[in-house]
Parts: sequence; structure tokens; C-alpha cells
Amino acid sequence: MKKKKHIEDFNMSEPEFLISILNRHNDWATIICLIGGGQEINKGESAGIYGWFDSLRNNYPNWDIYVSDKITDDEYSKGHNFAEMTKNINVNIIEDLHLAVSLRSFRSENVSNFVKALLDVDIDTAKRLYEHFNNDYPVFVTRNLHKAKLWVRSQAKGSQRYGLTASSGAKRLRKYGIWVQNKIEATNWFLNGKNDVRSSFHLEETATEFDIQGLELDWTIVCWDADLRFENGDFKHLKFVGTKWQNIKSADNILYLKNAYRVLLTRAREGFVIFVPTGDETDMTAKLEYYDGIYRYLKSVGIKELE
Repeated sequence: MKKKKHIEDFNMSEPEFLISILNRHNDWATIICLIGGGQEINKGESAGIYGWFDSLRNNYPNWDIYVSDKITDDEYSKGHNFAEMTKNINVNIIEDLHLAVSLRSFRSENVSNFVKALLDVDIDTAKRLYEHFNNDYPVFVTRNLHKAKLWVRSQAKGSQRYGLTASSGAKRLRKYGIWVQNKIEATNWFLNGKNDVRSSFHLEETATEFDIQGLELDWTIVCWDADLRFENGDFKHLKFVGTKWQNIKSADNILYLKNAYRVLLTRAREGFVIFVPTGDETDMTAKLEYYDGIYRYLKSVGIKELE
């Protein structure tokens, strides 16, 4: 039995479920969607903007739809042609619906584009963008977690906040005291002060993509595990099941993992450091080569070593 939203046999996508609720109104309703590319990290979210159009076409064709002209990027359309996506529905194109100015940080657009290039293995673009913003927005890589913790603590000024982050699939980081299966209490982690061991300040509890999506810290340590490793010029996507790593074959699950790292790498307002473990040759689940490939790739796009 599938269960979601506290409903048995739940088989709707997120768009279909939301529209179905608002469609119950007798007169009218408005849904405002803030569309961010590459943010799908959970089941039911993978269809992107196509999922909204598809749900409207199949179930609610009488709705009026207003969209920006900037949603043709593959991160939104998932390879679908815009004309095909909007066929047989009431779509109105309005240029002003594109929010061109970021309210998060003057650096955020460059950082987001850098992360996109990094995850797309667009090395030249990633290098160029990194060189452009790194003096104002520091990004480093290290194999030493203790050094990473010292760095974020030294960078934070006044009330600025810092914390540990990692993907929900980073299960072998437990060797380094990073236990993603131990879920944080969000209010304690994000809001409590330095005297509370449950807060992000203590750098003991780790927030995953599910905890931190849509939220930010000033400084972050992004802990990179072997679930997203770099081999033979491209990323390899894996999940840890039982006692071993297994390849991820589902296109949706590959997308979720890629986007998990996209979320983690874009949560810091001021800067971040990436911690890549050295590995352990005596541990078949944490071999040196699993992590060395990640480290070499990050260095190849110009990311500086934390001194």
C-alpha cells in the first residue's frame, strides 16, 4: 500500500494533488508557483513544469495559465518541447513573470550557475564562474573535516550561522561522525544558539537536502560521499543498501541525487567548504578511489584547497 500525505494508495504527482485541492472551490482559486530549476529531490516532483502542464491538460483543461517565457531550459522542461508541453491548454506568455533579480544574495546567480556547470561537467564554464566570484564568495575543498570546522567558525562574524550538510544518501560518512540517518530537529538546528548542542553551531548534527531545501545558512560545510562519485569523466550515481553500494538505474532517482547536491551546494549566503573524505582501503565501502575521483574533479574546475 502506498501512503503519502497521510492518504492510502496515494498515486498523484505533486502538481496534480495541489490542483485537485484548489479545484474544489465553487467560484475561483489561484495557484502561484515559484519555479526553480533543478530542485526536484523527492518522488512526485520529477516531472518539472511538464508535470503541471500534463496535469492541467488531462484533468483541468479549463484553468487559465500564465507563465514566463524563460521556462524552456532543460532543467524546467526535462527535454520536452514547449509547444508540445502547452498543447490544448490555456497558456498565456508574460515576460514580466520572470524574476530576474535575486533577493538572496548578489552572488547567488553566479554561484547557482557555477553549481549547474559543476554538476553538468561543464568544466570550462565552472572554471570561469569560480574565478569570477571566488574573491567575494569563497569556496574551498579539503580532505580534513576538522580543518573545515575551524574555517567556518573563523569566517562567521557576529550572528552569522554555519553548519554541516550532506546528502540523505551519504551513509558512509558515518565513519567521520556524520550520521545523515539521525534526523535533525529543524527549529533547534536552525534557530538555537551556540550553547545548544543541537544547534547547527555545534557542527555535530547534519542537515540533509530535505532539511535545508529552501533555507540557508551563512557558511556551510558540504560533506561529499561516494553516492555521487566521479569516474571516467562523468558522475556515477549510487545508493548504499545493506552492506554495499548499488548503482542507481532509475532516471528519476539519478535526477533526485544530482539535485540533492545542487541544493546542498547552494545553501550558503557567504561561502562554503567541501569536505571530501580520504577513504579507507581496509573498508570495501569507502575505498580511496571512490573519493579521490571526486577530489580530483573538484580541483580540476579550479576549486582551491583549504590551507
